[in-house]
Amino acid sequence: MTKKTILVVDDIVENLIILYKVLRAEYEVIGANSGQEALRLVHAAAPDLILLDIMMPEMDGYEVCRQLKQEPRLHDIPVIFISALYEEVDETRGFEMGAVDFITKPVKPAILARRMAVHLELKARKEALQRQNEELQAALSRVKELSGLLPICMTCKKIRDDQGYWNQLESYISEHSEVLFSHSYCPDCAAIAMKEFIK
Repeated sequence: MTKKTILVVDDIVENLIILYKVLRAEYEVIGANSGQEALRLVHAAAPDLILLDIMMPEMDGYEVCRQLKQEPRLHDIPVIFISALYEEVDETRGFEMGAVDFITKPVKPAILARRMAVHLELKARKEALQRQNEELQAALSRVKELSGLLPICMTCKKIRDDQGYWNQLESYISEHSEVLFSHSYCPDCAAIAMKEFIK
């Protein structure tokens, strides 16, 4: 099974090393020591989850998160803030920027691992639901192709298509759906065929 990719962003190298050691057994870990570097890496290859420090020079974590959430392609990547900040206002602002969680330093590895697993599972379920929705929409489109009024010949049962051409019933349905036909006799036709055969 392919490991999930985690981007860890912190301007202090020692913090990056600590998180790398904690996560490397279970995840593919990539490090960035600035907000600009984090954005560059995310644009190059979107990770499955981001652990983001807040207090960084030039571009803080709040701004990194805000920029990520503005881009449709990157919007659904879960961001967990990891910060020495612990006031309610700091945590509230983190959620307002679009983070899914907020963990205060020093990090407790077991708590971090559990929260990461929860958010990765939620992301996977959301993606699965999105795929199912797309499949349902495609199926609905196919059903709609066969809805409405179809002109059909009273004698030979051919169907007139949108271009005005008459097609065999099974040909028309096969072209507009995934239905496959097998041919056999109904009881009435079988009786007629047997009479013809006996003659």
